[in-house]
Amino acid sequence: MRILIPFIALFLGIIIGIFLPVQVTPFYARYIAIVILVALDTIFGGIRTILEFKFDATIFLSGFFVNSLLGVILIAIGDRLGVDLYLAAIVAFGVRIFQNLAVIRRYVLRKLSLKIKEGKDE
Repeated sequence: MRILIPFIALFLGIIIGIFLPVQVTPFYARYIAIVILVALDTIFGGIRTILEFKFDATIFLSGFFVNSLLGVILIAIGDRLGVDLYLAAIVAFGVRIFQNLAVIRRYVLRKLSLKIKEGKDE
């Protein structure tokens, strides 16, 4: 049941985001994109730690806020310098999302194959 909570929260967030009529200016679009990537990274990292029985809510929440702050700082510094530093954050968080998703996928496939194997043994 605990593993469903992040998926439910993600689903509700997507539904709310689709139906809320919010206009984002192009200036803030990069900031919001980074925060969305950080949120996805945190959610998949949280699911991964739940599956590994290592979940800690303090680390989960602090990771979200610290990573969000770092991403926003990179964007702000990049804006001041005239350099697209936000691309570094996009690459870093994108890689982490895919790594966490790969671990989750392997865990689910391993559990499914064990259930199938147990079903054949009976």
